[in-house]
Amino acid sequence: MYYRSSMPYLLGARKADAQRSKSPLFTFPYHFPSASHFKPSPYLFSVKMGFPIPPEKIEFRHYINGEFCESSDKGSFELKSPYSHEKIADICEASVDDTNRAVAAAKAAFPAWAAQSPAERGALLKQLAARIRTIHNELAQLNAMDMGRPVSTYFDPISAAMLFENYAEAGYEAKGTTSLNTPGFVNMTFRQPIGPVAAIIPWNIPTISFALKVAPALAAGCTIVLKSSEKAPLTPARLAHEVHAAGFPPGVINVLSGHGTPSGATLASHMDIRMVNFTGSTSTGRKIQAAATSSNLKKVVLELGGKSPAIIFEDANIEKAAQETSDSVHTVMGQACTANSRIYVQESIADRFKTAFLKAFTAPIKGDPLDPKTQQGPQADGLQYERIKSYIKAGTEGSGKLETGGKPAQVDGKGYFIEPTLFSNVDENNKTQIEEVFGPFANLNTFKTEEEVMKKANNTEYGLYASVYTKDINRAMRVAKAFESGAVGINCTSPSMGMDMPFGGWKSSGQGREGFGYSLDEHLEIKTVLIKIEDDAFAGWGVE
Repeated sequence: MYYRSSMPYLLGARKADAQRSKSPLFTFPYHFPSASHFKPSPYLFSVKMGFPIPPEKIEFRHYINGEFCESSDKGSFELKSPYSHEKIADICEASVDDTNRAVAAAKAAFPAWAAQSPAERGALLKQLAARIRTIHNELAQLNAMDMGRPVSTYFDPISAAMLFENYAEAGYEAKGTTSLNTPGFVNMTFRQPIGPVAAIIPWNIPTISFALKVAPALAAGCTIVLKSSEKAPLTPARLAHEVHAAGFPPGVINVLSGHGTPSGATLASHMDIRMVNFTGSTSTGRKIQAAATSSNLKKVVLELGGKSPAIIFEDANIEKAAQETSDSVHTVMGQACTANSRIYVQESIADRFKTAFLKAFTAPIKGDPLDPKTQQGPQADGLQYERIKSYIKAGTEGSGKLETGGKPAQVDGKGYFIEPTLFSNVDENNKTQIEEVFGPFANLNTFKTEEEVMKKANNTEYGLYASVYTKDINRAMRVAKAFESGAVGINCTSPSMGMDMPFGGWKSSGQGREGFGYSLDEHLEIKTVLIKIEDDAFAGWGVE
């Protein structure tokens, strides 16, 4: 999940404190890098980025029970730059023993952490938020190094810090209810932390994902074991140092690095984990749910894949719609589950829209992700690069027309770069129209009527995000209601999202919700308490 923001860190419009004092919540009118909208964050470049962080300064170990440690079996995997293809570091691979030790630490720390007041827990969350703000540039460099995200587009620590700050105040919302509706009883509910939880985060937005999983768990009184992706382990490992420095008790937060097997599989099936919170592919989500069911029926929250449609009606602001749908497809080099990769344009404006879209879509500057001028970095690794090329091949072999791109690119002979690729008039049964590509790739089809386009838009097993552009509010609300999707943007598109709104998918895009309040609920169990009252206890109260 991503959030767009009007925060001055990103646009340089106002001082941070003045803006934050008006509202702790935000939505994003910020445009991702394309055309003339691109402006590097003045907050990020208030100091020079400098050289890439040297290998000896990179954290490669696990964080278990308040200590940094190597893998018990000395296992590791090689992490390479998707830009230079050079080795960055040997990262520790969590073994089954490492994972079990992390779970045992979380289980041991749970009673004392759950017993703390929301204010006590919140104070540590605020401390962590403040520390995250101070390492913005370092996190930007690490993310550029391990998965190719340009430093110019990296605002994630700001969003992460705000998540921790807001959840620091959320613990007191874990309130129960009372009832006098049963004669002779005073009844109530408790909402209590579910227990030790596991979080398995994706590689495309590791810093925000770290906060999205950790902050609500801790605010609710849960302890957590977080596993980072093998593609992007550097920022979660760096954040573990800030967890340690902030003073969290040992075992409350544990951070592992490694592949899905063995550590991810061990967490999903572990009998002492009471909930798994996973963001990633639908295929992996199914495996996690099966493991959770076959072990202890632990709760599972899944934020999975998407194949998001964007519908552009003839009365829409064409330039705005073209710019924003292009930005959506370019989010993290197209590696975003909410990217509007299926674009439907009403026939009467199709040519005008396509011209505007292609201008925006082909504008980003490719280059070294550590260079502030770069707007499009490489794909995350060779596997992702080859996957996108296979979809380009499928598109070329189909009936659609290749409008731009359709081939790999290189910068100074380096990098897993893909030219922004657009096909038009694509068969609705082509695999590029059905499956998630996860790259700078989109299909543009036309339609005549609202009824026709809604059938096409909903003809997918995914249902994460959808958008519509029109000036007709009645039409907009009809379409929003008809979309089979967990989130709908009207005259905006992904990654626009309100942080106080629930985010999650319909159909094969997942289950459960994230967002202020909603994430807290996912980490709480409800207990009913019945109190039998003596017959004369309410005498004189007017209660019978």
